[in-house]
Amino acid sequence: MAGAVEALKEWPKATKNYIAELQNEMKRVTWPNSKQVQSTTVVVILTVFAFAAFFEVVDSIILRTVTKFYDVMTR
Repeated sequence: MAGAVEALKEWPKATKNYIAELQNEMKRVTWPNSKQVQSTTVVVILTVFAFAAFFEVVDSIILRTVTKFYDVMTR
């Protein structure tokens, strides 16, 4: 019980230290400029479409294979 009370007493101080450290860390962050964000976004969107197309092709191949196998097995 004493440990819980002590932890409650230390909570405001620990929270204040956490926020101060967080603010210091955020000052060190290098943020990308607008051009970098735009080019990265284009790459991500193109990659998503490329993977979607790839999985569509793979899915159709698997579907055709399973369908043919099913047709052969049910004759």
